Amino acid sequence: MTRIDWLILRRLAGRIGATVFIFYGLIALVESLDTWRFNAVAESNGVFMALVMVAMSAVRWTIKTLPVTVLMGAILGLADLKAKHELTVIKASGISIWRAVRAPTLALIGVSFLVALGAETVSTQINRELYPTPPGQAALLTPPGEIWLEQRGEGVHYVILARHMSPGGSELGDVTVFHLMHNQIPRIEAANAVLENGAWVFFDTIARSPDAPARFIPDYRLPTTSSAAEIRLSLASTEDMTFFDLAQLLETGVSDPSVRSAATMRLIKLLTLPLVLTGSLFIAFAFTAGYRRNSSLGPAVLYGIVLGFVVFVITEMADRAGSTGVLDPTFAAVGPALVAIVIGVTVLLHKEDGRT
Repeated sequence: MTRIDWLILRRLAGRIGATVFIFYGLIALVESLDTWRFNAVAESNGVFMALVMVAMSAVRWTIKTLPVTVLMGAILGLADLKAKHELTVIKASGISIWRAVRAPTLALIGVSFLVALGAETVSTQINRELYPTPPGQAALLTPPGEIWLEQRGEGVHYVILARHMSPGGSELGDVTVFHLMHNQIPRIEAANAVLENGAWVFFDTIARSPDAPARFIPDYRLPTTSSAAEIRLSLASTEDMTFFDLAQLLETGVSDPSVRSAATMRLIKLLTLPLVLTGSLFIAFAFTAGYRRNSSLGPAVLYGIVLGFVVFVITEMADRAGSTGVLDPTFAAVGPALVAIVIGVTVLLHKEDGRT
């Protein structure tokens, strides 16, 4: 790289790093206000690990806000270059804006992969160990203390209600099963159930029917197409799984379409983080680095930040749609990133032709 590339890269990296650090501090402050969670972790693991939990939780939320923080930091860096007339000299020397944006783009892509595969993995593992998602409370629609599972097997369709779960979800306690298809035993109750060899095995089972007295069954089996990994993901959240966990889960196969959509969406979203951040960088260049007859950058900076928030909102909406299966996960993850890049390139081309 030339000295000009290093100059632009250092200036943008400094401003982006400062912006991300400020947002990280604010997010960590907000996370520390959850005193109940902090005290719960401190009692079980110590005060130091509670501080680590707050720090890692802030890392997770900071990664979510990277599209906006990168955009704001890049705008501040480019405004600094313009204020010192360095960008004017660079463009006057015959270097196009496309040549100037090359080094920051390559550096940002490399850092994005490190964040998606490194920082995200470490923060997820630590959060999962210190404060995992409580069983049955991954969705707010589930009452506290209840675990509901819809299961299918060889000609059977049923729902399991449990009130206790072992780590991993392969063993449930205080179980009630409701058959959704015609069955001689519409409802069974058991002390516990264990997932083994493609079936739920219920012990000390009581079978109940509306037209017959309750009867005791020592062992009762119900086939299922769900694996232990799918059960664990159904009862937790994709946010508690690393990139490598998701890749391994999808490689082994997931029968539940909702679980498969959620896992695929998070996996592809991590892979497309470089595209999203590249789109934010292009938007910053488009609204800040273009030629202007006056030195006022206020409106351009405001437009760029507003557009960045719009892209962030669209990305989060697409994330929800892809995770629930409303949209194809690949389209939901890649679409907003490509839209951001197209918007940045289009505006940059329009401003670089000398008409504005």
